[in-house]
Amino acid sequence: MILDALKAAILLFVAMLVQVAFFDVYTPLGGSADLVLVLLISIALLRGSIFGAVAGFYAGFLLDTANLDVLGFTSLLLTLAGFWTGRYGETTARDRFHAPYISVAVITVLFGVGKLALDFFLGQPAPAGAYLSGLPATVFLNLILIWPVYAITRRIFPPTDVSDRVHEVRLLA
Repeated sequence: MILDALKAAILLFVAMLVQVAFFDVYTPLGGSADLVLVLLISIALLRGSIFGAVAGFYAGFLLDTANLDVLGFTSLLLTLAGFWTGRYGETTARDRFHAPYISVAVITVLFGVGKLALDFFLGQPAPAGAYLSGLPATVFLNLILIWPVYAITRRIFPPTDVSDRVHEVRLLA
């Protein structure tokens, strides 16, 4: 577990550097790919909700510090994204082919809407058109990015013991 935490910390730090240096300035189609979010989703799917929440807080804190934003703003959003993605992976779809793609599409939209709502509640300027106009392009770019990122992350974080995994949630009558 400690080795997984160290690997995740290094990967998220490198992803944050690439995000701030390259992806934030390069905006094709009006949106920008979010490497940190895609990597966090991959890690949370493979390691679960608690690990995903802690990794999300760490990644958000790194991004807030690097961008000189309000501390805790991105941390809150990425903590929630990591927790819910990890929970989805634990209960339903960790081993399914479509799980990373569905997770990226849903979490990217929720992250964009959550960012808009949080800016509004904090009294920051929050023009909905500016936030939501680039959202389809961001979802598209993140969906392209998930395939190689998830493949690399799956090699770095191999699946744990088979007895620890839950394959499906079944309702008992």
